[in-house]
Amino acid sequence: MPMADSSSPGPAVRSVCVYCGSSNTTKPEYLDLASRFGATLAGLGIRLVYGGGAVGLMGRVAKAAHEAGGEVLGIMPRFLERREITYEAVPHRMVDTMHERKHIMFEESDAFVVLPGGIGTLEEAVEMLSWRRLDLHKKPIIFLSEDGFWTPFFMLMDHTVEANLTPASFRDGVIDAHSVAECLSALGVKAAV
Repeated sequence: MPMADSSSPGPAVRSVCVYCGSSNTTKPEYLDLASRFGATLAGLGIRLVYGGGAVGLMGRVAKAAHEAGGEVLGIMPRFLERREITYEAVPHRMVDTMHERKHIMFEESDAFVVLPGGIGTLEEAVEMLSWRRLDLHKKPIIFLSEDGFWTPFFMLMDHTVEANLTPASFRDGVIDAHSVAECLSALGVKAAV
């Protein structure tokens, strides 16, 4: 569990945690988005923190950031080494549990970007949303897809707002970005993309 973060969201973003899928068989457009986003972070001098894998969107975002000269930190649970295949070209920390992975990713990041992914990606993102809802942090959380991949998730969030189970003010703070440029703008980063 993170410590309460009483700082304002104003400091410059130096490190971004990216949650995303580990499937190589997903749409080529999602793999391309991950590559472009990783290279963009590197070009801006923003460190990538991610799950440590060499496969799927995870591998693409890390390889692109690394190959563009960016700083990358992977966090890999030992029990996933064979499934997600640790990307050895970048520094990584090996941990024993998913909880440790998420905690280190949280501590090492100024913001979170959620690319397309499956249930694991969603679980990691929802935990950060929950911690934010509990006022344990104020770090930006941006869902990034160019084809509306996350639209059903935002419909569910709106449903919880309409049912008076989530305050509208909380929903307003979670960004649904439809381009890399829109994501960077939400992070407060100015760049030509």
